Amino acid sequence: MSLKYKDFFNSPAFAVIGASKNREKFGNKVLRCYMENKFVVYPVNPVESQIEGLNCFISIAELPDTVKSISVVTPPTVTEQVVEEAYIKGINNIWMQPGAESKAAIEKCQNYGINCIAGGPCILVELNWEGGTGAKHANETVKYTSISNS
Repeated sequence: MSLKYKDFFNSPAFAVIGASKNREKFGNKVLRCYMENKFVVYPVNPVESQIEGLNCFISIAELPDTVKSISVVTPPTVTEQVVEEAYIKGINNIWMQPGAESKAAIEKCQNYGINCIAGGPCILVELNWEGGTGAKHANETVKYTSISNS
């Protein structure tokens, strides 16, 4: 596993930006992948109150400070704003899922010193997720917990 991936998975907690209630969308699949691999994860969606039984956060700014890595499943123009918000919040690692990346967003990460994973495999591939029967990440022992944001 490359250093970029190791740094990403070293976070005590994660967030999915663009999480979705629709189980067919990648914003939901990525969230469930984290959950099934026992990671502490928070969905970020400005419209929904809960996804997969987890309370949603409206924005990156509201996330707990323990979140140092985020997966982004948004349109590229939104991803560019996500990078700005992540930098302000102190996020160290951003995984732009396929289709979410843009040249401008990647350049912003480089300028801000954010570890950026883009143009590569989806996190579902890296974690060997098979739609609900995925294997746990070999190097992780983080326990999944549901933490209310109320």
